Amino acid sequence: MSARDDTVWIAERAKALGFDLCGVVGAAKFPELAKMEQWLTNGYAGEMKYLFDPRRSDPERAMAGIRSIIVCVLNYNTEHRKSTEVNDWDADEPRGWISRYAWGDDYHHVVRRKLEALSLELRNRFEKPFEALVYADTGPLHERVFAKYAGLGWIGKNTLLLNQQIGSWFFLGTILTTLDLGSSLGPGELPPADLCGSCRRCIDACPTSALIEPYVMDARRCISYLTIELRGSIPEELREPMGRHVFGCDICQDVCPWNRRAPVTQQSGFQPRNLPSPRQTCLCQEQDELTAGAQETSLFLPKLESLAAMDEEEYRQAFRGSPLKRAKWRGLVRNACIALGNSRCDRGAPAYQRVCVLLKRLAASCDSFVAESALWALSRIQ
Repeated sequence: MSARDDTVWIAERAKALGFDLCGVVGAAKFPELAKMEQWLTNGYAGEMKYLFDPRRSDPERAMAGIRSIIVCVLNYNTEHRKSTEVNDWDADEPRGWISRYAWGDDYHHVVRRKLEALSLELRNRFEKPFEALVYADTGPLHERVFAKYAGLGWIGKNTLLLNQQIGSWFFLGTILTTLDLGSSLGPGELPPADLCGSCRRCIDACPTSALIEPYVMDARRCISYLTIELRGSIPEELREPMGRHVFGCDICQDVCPWNRRAPVTQQSGFQPRNLPSPRQTCLCQEQDELTAGAQETSLFLPKLESLAAMDEEEYRQAFRGSPLKRAKWRGLVRNACIALGNSRCDRGAPAYQRVCVLLKRLAASCDSFVAESALWALSRIQ
């Protein structure tokens, strides 16, 4: 069998396992990896210390003896509206936004199971001994760079991988291996061309100006970083621009022209979950007010009261097997408070009294970051 036959076979098996795209590239120090050092020196990584791992700058450091990298793509797009298309935030009561990728099952588990199945098929095809490491967005890697050189797309001005056929609503998973598999690109064939052209919609649409120039993001200003990675207090100047976001942000993808005709996933596990209403722990009037509006809520436009009213045990139960566990209870409640402060919940809104009761209770929290965020929200709506 030739290396070309191997890469074609791998792509076919990956699609049979449910992946949408698959490419193979030989391990190398690609030019984009060298640029990371200056990006880190500029402080753009914020508190994400794991990005300083030296293995990220060289695949050989990530796996001794590595020869090839298999990159797989799994679509998570659904038919639900984009955040930029929502114009009924307060149809009944204050609602927030959770990034599309986090509505359903934890993608780490979904992608990893498929990668492990593909890795097993490699064992059945290749008789000689080899090593393989499976990573589902968990390894010291720059998957987008590998995906580019595996022929799966180009890195856009929003710093995400874009594909001409399926846009950018997808996860990336990788298999590092000591097998010499060649490349999905033919001899002399270059990676896909950058088709962003003169478009700068992602840059102009970012409410916190995180995209400081084309292809460069200051993560410290990114709503995804602020709502997920940042463990402390959110800088006050960025709170209002965050709007209703409580976990992640989709704006730079929502406005991207390459996502206009993005296909819809066939994975039912990526559809929005429903969360149960918080349990009623006492029969006092205040608790009645808190739970009156906190009924079962979908993770598509979730009710902010339901999220903010969760205690730590309810949070653990609700988000078991969900990407939202990354934010931790403190982070999610903090974010929900900020979103409530940005909501149009004025004195005439049906939920106004309930929201005030909830925020006053959270303002007395022993967690200083939750308490401070609740006080800020109260100052905005009162």
